[in-house]
Amino acid sequence: MNKYILLYLIIINIITFIIFGLDKLLAVLNKNRISERVLLYLSIIGGCFLEFLSMFIFKHKIRKKKFYIVNIIFIIIYLVIIKLEILWNTIHINKIKY
Repeated sequence: MNKYILLYLIIINIITFIIFGLDKLLAVLNKNRISERVLLYLSIIGGCFLEFLSMFIFKHKIRKKKFYIVNIIFIIIYLVIIKLEILWNTIHINKIKY
């Protein structure tokens, strides 16, 4: 897998986790919150892995079906993309060898 793609996914997931935790803290403190649109957007651009996990860690947005749906859909999409890229690299490397 391309190291830059992997680095991007790691960074966006860490950022998403922190923002999701911050939104939970703001909710507990009854302060201005981060919009659901921003949280869902972070999932769409690659933060879906830790966003889904953070829903359970922080017990945040667990009653919102759209968060389950969006996160699961994009987890599947990103896993397929990662698998296809690994497969592509394997085929490409095998072509070079022979």
